[in-house]
Amino acid sequence: MALALVVDDAKIMRANVKKMLEQLGYETIEAENGAEAISMYEKYNPDFVTMDITMPEVEGIKNGIEAVEEIIKIDYQAKIIMVTSHGEQDKVIKAIKAGAMNYILKPIRFEKLEEVVMKVVVI
Repeated sequence: MALALVVDDAKIMRANVKKMLEQLGYETIEAENGAEAISMYEKYNPDFVTMDITMPEVEGIKNGIEAVEEIIKIDYQAKIIMVTSHGEQDKVIKAIKAGAMNYILKPIRFEKLEEVVMKVVVI
């Protein structure tokens, strides 16, 4: 079973994404900030990551983009999907340039998550 790392500072958002991914057959682990995401990535080497762009600073990691940069340093082939709100296009572009492979807009719809995950996981 493939492993997904779900990263978001909002517990309800993590729970929603986790539930959807488990319906798609993925095992999931969670992180509530970028620093924790980096640590979890190193420890578990998940098959892919869903990463919120906007999160509070913890241990010097200011947001999801910085977490992406650090994870890419660990594994340049990391498969990261950014989770973003409308109006954050500039941040999405920065995240893609940092190494993220795709993005999905909040509120997340099951069908869209499935589509984006299938694109990223098969690469």
